[in-house]
Amino acid sequence: MARGLGAALVLAAAGMLGAIIARAYQERPRALRALQSALAMLLTEIVYGATPMPDALDRVARRTPAPVGRFFAAAASYLRAEPGAGTAQAWRRALADPPGWCLTADDEAVLADLGNCLGRSDAADQEKHLRLALAQLQRLQAQAEAERDVHVRLWRYLGAGAGAALVLLLY
Repeated sequence: MARGLGAALVLAAAGMLGAIIARAYQERPRALRALQSALAMLLTEIVYGATPMPDALDRVARRTPAPVGRFFAAAASYLRAEPGAGTAQAWRRALADPPGWCLTADDEAVLADLGNCLGRSDAADQEKHLRLALAQLQRLQAQAEAERDVHVRLWRYLGAGAGAALVLLLY
């Protein structure tokens, strides 16, 4: 009975590990969609509302689900804490403090490039940079969805298969 319980635990643990890795592939497209939505809201706040940047970031944070909303809230709080530092530095600090999302380095590079342009020029120039970032994030989202379709099933089966192989090796 102990061997059967041990085998079941090994199989369950390996299956859960595969499911955890698969979940990261599932969450990335959702995070990219939420990020695109948040940037579109920020674009509206900057261009049409002429809202000051800390208030615009706060409004976007309140309307965006976590973890993307936490990122915008962190950027707003950093900007309010050090108003002389500027939007770019607050954006970088918020990006360096991981909000718990499943984004890759390429995704974060788009955000880092955008952060260098926010708050430094007029609304028309910021609109141009925001639209460019939105286009890049759409491309990355399409790639993430293609990866998700392949990798989610792969990691789930790999976790269960590795667990079964480990059980066979051990017993």
